[in-house]
Amino acid sequence: MSTHRTKQGRRVEGISAVVCNYNGAAYLIDCLRSIAVQEGVDEILVVDDASTDDSIERAREAFPDVRFLELERNGGPCVARNAGMRAAKHRFVLAVDNDAVLTDGVVPKLRAALEADAGATIAQVRSVLFDEPERVHYDGGAFHYVGLLSLRNFYRPLAEAEGEGVVEADTLIGICALMDRDAVLAAGGYDEDFFYLAEDFELAYRLKLFGRRLLSVEDALVLHRGGTAGLSFRGGGYPERRARLHSRNRWRILGKCYAARTLFAALPGLLVYECAWLAFVTKQGLIGAHVRGKLDFFRSLRGVLRSRRAIQRQRRVPDRELLVGGPLTFSPSLVESGFGRFAAACLDRTLRAWWTVARRLAG
Repeated sequence: MSTHRTKQGRRVEGISAVVCNYNGAAYLIDCLRSIAVQEGVDEILVVDDASTDDSIERAREAFPDVRFLELERNGGPCVARNAGMRAAKHRFVLAVDNDAVLTDGVVPKLRAALEADAGATIAQVRSVLFDEPERVHYDGGAFHYVGLLSLRNFYRPLAEAEGEGVVEADTLIGICALMDRDAVLAAGGYDEDFFYLAEDFELAYRLKLFGRRLLSVEDALVLHRGGTAGLSFRGGGYPERRARLHSRNRWRILGKCYAARTLFAALPGLLVYECAWLAFVTKQGLIGAHVRGKLDFFRSLRGVLRSRRAIQRQRRVPDRELLVGGPLTFSPSLVESGFGRFAAACLDRTLRAWWTVARRLAG
């Protein structure tokens, strides 16, 4: 990330808050309550992704002025977010996940950042752990060339977190962000074939390839709760469905977004990561999910290649200006043991070393 430089300003006249909900009975009310008191939001739209709990009934009763869009099938947050952007009354959309609780002044801070910079498409928050608000959860980051996010300030104490004010960002973390809806949809919106996991990486990378700019507003804080059962991971057993999606979606990013020269140059590092991840899923008893994810990718290959052609035609920025070689980010629970830390450090050093060579050859 680099320090944000103000461009010519603009006016953000109205803001629609679009909340993506799936079985959010434990979260949604608190999320809506935190949005309702934000200055500048004059529409709240909840897009329900075919929930099977009573979250929507409870929200309707508590917030009669909120609009609700109920989808017929569970297509994942990409489908819900795109549907919400299209249905929103205003061009500027505050996209919020149902497990986010906004602190005071979040929307005015995001709005001010976009008003000060007409060249920016998205301004996002810094999220902290709901149960440990003095510790950062997500705060943007960079694009690792193996198709992962190199997260910034991940699990770092808030008092020690790097960055202040408004900074230019690479990656998008989709928990809570103010978006220029027209620009995002013009770039294709979220890829609805991702369903879940790495969809914000892919959207952000595509926007950056097209020359768009993203911002992180470091004092716009959101409390982030527990995520989606069976998909989110903060420790314990790695979810089987997540392993399948990781296997598929990372290859979708590589296949759609990277130039052919980049794939060729990065291939040794990509193979090293594949071997390391294969060892991990085997140890976790998830090799079947991993294989099914790869089969899913090959079944969708025709669509991936079609998207690839469209993206590469619109490319304005080379991969070598966007991708980094490290650090490789690990959930704290995966590196608790001495061997885990050693293995992670070896993998990170190997991938960094190869990128020092490959970056010069990348497209």
